[in-house]
Amino acid sequence: MARAIWSGVLTFGLVTVPVQLFTATEDHTIHFHQLQRDTSDRVRYQRVNERTGKEVDYDDIVKGYDLGGGDYVIVEPDELDDIAQGKSQVIEITGFVDLEQVEPVYFDKTYYIAPKGEEYAKVYELLRAALEKENKTGIATFVMRGKQYLVALRAQEEVLVLHTLHWADEVRDPHQELSVLSGRGDAQGRELDTARQLIGALSIDWNPKDYHDTYEEKVKELVDAKAKGKEIVSEEAPPQATNVIDLMEALQRSVEQTRGSGSKAPEERRSKKSTAQKPARKPAGKSAGKPAKKMTAGKARPKETRASTTADSKGAGKRELRQLSKTELYQRASDQGIAGRSKMSHEELLDALARAGRRRKKIAA
Repeated sequence: MARAIWSGVLTFGLVTVPVQLFTATEDHTIHFHQLQRDTSDRVRYQRVNERTGKEVDYDDIVKGYDLGGGDYVIVEPDELDDIAQGKSQVIEITGFVDLEQVEPVYFDKTYYIAPKGEEYAKVYELLRAALEKENKTGIATFVMRGKQYLVALRAQEEVLVLHTLHWADEVRDPHQELSVLSGRGDAQGRELDTARQLIGALSIDWNPKDYHDTYEEKVKELVDAKAKGKEIVSEEAPPQATNVIDLMEALQRSVEQTRGSGSKAPEERRSKKSTAQKPARKPAGKSAGKPAKKMTAGKARPKETRASTTADSKGAGKRELRQLSKTELYQRASDQGIAGRSKMSHEELLDALARAGRRRKKIAA
């Protein structure tokens, strides 16, 4: 069971319910230790007095506000708690708004709120159910760990969720921060209509389980491959920006392609473009390319694989090869014994395979 990170009361009007706050999310990021290069020596951070060079115990550290000129106002941790008074234990809802009114840029972290005991569950559920029926979110403030937060409370199935929000002066104005902004009238006519068609064709039901952290998987594959001394294939470069002249054609082709693929989940659609997500398909050394042959033997092959076979029969033209992912290009380069393939980018693999195809054509002629 998770441990509460804050305990107090939630108030709306004259109604008060004792509650506890729990972290709603967790971090699955792979964490690395810092080592000095060419050694296994750990690099650690210490709290060091910059004048004496000696490490300082955590209990001997106080807060200091810089007045300039080397002068500081010293503030003890308990002094910050004293000025918060009862507010450090109260989540006070000051009003209710439609959730759509709170722009996403204001949202920060998410927590679960739970009643502090079974005897408070009825009042808790009353607020949760009322928020759900009215489709409203409660706006409140409270103090936690020496900092005041602006928060939004909304109803989720069987639980209240608290989102900490950024204060208005913490959100940057895009007009002041960004050098280029689009004009609201820049998109119109057939291009806008086709873009809306594309959005409609790509519209799906939101299911967070359809998505997973593919980058984290690649990090694990990288660590595993290096530990086993395997050859590592770099990810392909991002696609080039769409030329304004070709925008309409790109939109129309996108709509046609999406309609042809049917109503598939985003992860399934993306898997067509890249087969590098599973360790078993990662090329390694001289055996690169053999697993792909076993996988396609006697089975219906996906569209890209059929296209790649056609590309080979036509001499591996660059246009046909462009349909393949970098991993598939690498496997073909391995089969053809192209030197230096492990260090090539997506475009360099395309060029190398196209040149090899032209050479085969000349030999055959």
